[in-house]
Amino acid sequence: MKARFGVVLCAATLATSPVAVAHPHVFVDTTLAVVVEDGRAVRVDVTWRWDDFFSLLIFADKGLDPDGDAVLTQAELDQLQGFDFEVWPEGFEGDLYAYAAGDVKIPLEYPVIGEISVEEGRIVSRHSRALDAPADGLELLQYDPTYYVAYSVVPRVDVSDGCEAEVVPHDAEAAAEIVEEELNTMPEDMFEIMQVGRHFADRVRISCAASS
Repeated sequence: MKARFGVVLCAATLATSPVAVAHPHVFVDTTLAVVVEDGRAVRVDVTWRWDDFFSLLIFADKGLDPDGDAVLTQAELDQLQGFDFEVWPEGFEGDLYAYAAGDVKIPLEYPVIGEISVEEGRIVSRHSRALDAPADGLELLQYDPTYYVAYSVVPRVDVSDGCEAEVVPHDAEAAAEIVEEELNTMPEDMFEIMQVGRHFADRVRISCAASS
């Protein structure tokens, strides 16, 4: 995640302590919409609402909003466009993961960047990911493996073609217990490469009873 968001390095440096490993530094509210055609999921539209502090860091890093009123001109918005995908490190999957029934991983295409705006001081960025999978039984997880970024999925997920979505929030207490167990069994020099984010992922489950 640090490779993608260079500005984060200005905000905080990941420490090699158990507390830092299990503590996110950036917070994002996620809105998802799944496009279904003839019973197959063909696209996921993603909206990320970044927290206000991180948004300020991005403004400062790019020299935007010099008057500090969180109102950007169109030229400034154009400069901000695509900031969250400027770098795509090897192995990075866009923090969105799709699985078909039976836990079969489904590949997602590279993002198509959409509109960007600033709302109540928070950057709101949009992108779409193409895929090809049966919609019924599809499961989506939105998370950063390193848990540097914490994503919260907005409970309402729009799904087309008569399908429905259920958002299953993560169990924070159970996730913390799992991470503590992992920390207690892992050598200290491995803390920095731990991938604990999946334990804190909200799950989106798609069902298409009407089409089955």
